Amino acid sequence: MGLYLGFDTSNYTTSAAVYDSASKSVVSKKRLLPVKRGELGMRQSDAVFHHTVQLPEVTEELFDDLGKVGGNITAVGASSRPRDAEGSYMPCFLVGESAARCVSAADGTKPCLFSHQSGHIAASLFSAGRLDLLQERFIAFHVSGGTTEVVLAEPDDENIIKCRVLLSSLDLKAGQAVDRVGAMLGLSFPAGSLLDELAQKSDRSFKINISLKDGCCSLSGLQNKCETMKKQGESSSDISRFCIMYISAALDKMAEYSLANHGEMPLVFSGGVMSNSFIRKQFTEKYGAVFGSPEFSSDNAAGISVLTALKAEKGRKA
Repeated sequence: MGLYLGFDTSNYTTSAAVYDSASKSVVSKKRLLPVKRGELGMRQSDAVFHHTVQLPEVTEELFDDLGKVGGNITAVGASSRPRDAEGSYMPCFLVGESAARCVSAADGTKPCLFSHQSGHIAASLFSAGRLDLLQERFIAFHVSGGTTEVVLAEPDDENIIKCRVLLSSLDLKAGQAVDRVGAMLGLSFPAGSLLDELAQKSDRSFKINISLKDGCCSLSGLQNKCETMKKQGESSSDISRFCIMYISAALDKMAEYSLANHGEMPLVFSGGVMSNSFIRKQFTEKYGAVFGSPEFSSDNAAGISVLTALKAEKGRKA
């Protein structure tokens, strides 16, 4: 039993979290990167700079909430790469990894390093009370600003969970589509929660036909259609609803394809786009799918802290 510190420095959010394995609870703090209004992200060099400034502040806030735990931190982990695939790399993750290595060096241990994708999945499982799924194979959707993927997740001795990509978007990612449509409607970045609110004001129903290529979707047509709707004078709420329904229809087709080709197994949904209330309701009803709560769906370090605990405690039992 102990306290496990995790860092995640993604392209959108600086975050730190502590998992208490005794109470099985997480305390988490995070802060969005300061993207200028009207822009849809930032350069990696700028992200690294802002993480370097924000991570100490976020960590201080975290430990202010926790109280004085000092040397009681048992192990430290971080997301060091976007996904488990060979060559997966993004400079912004160096900030969290560097912090984890510094903290670990103080007591002569090694940090536990995981992929950002694995952290997302673990956060959803933790929030849903389904960490038991880490003991079996399941299909996970990781749907965010940088990723729209379906992965086969399996137990792994080294990293607790190993993910192999089965399907993906062939062009635009779901989160990119949401943010681009949001920007077109004058919403701030990231636009997911605001687009969700707008969509709930519409009662329109749209007939959407989705074509897959070997199970993979294409979302570039979504942005084009939404731009056309705006030019035709459609309301912002109707455009938002169409955007969400289109993404939902694409994910539904991918879910059907995955289950048909890889067998029946649990479906887990993670990533910022999966905070959407419409998608959550539809897939929970149709598939009994596992979703984390919205605060554990968007970028956060909670999943990394949980994975760190599982890996450290597994190492002590070996």
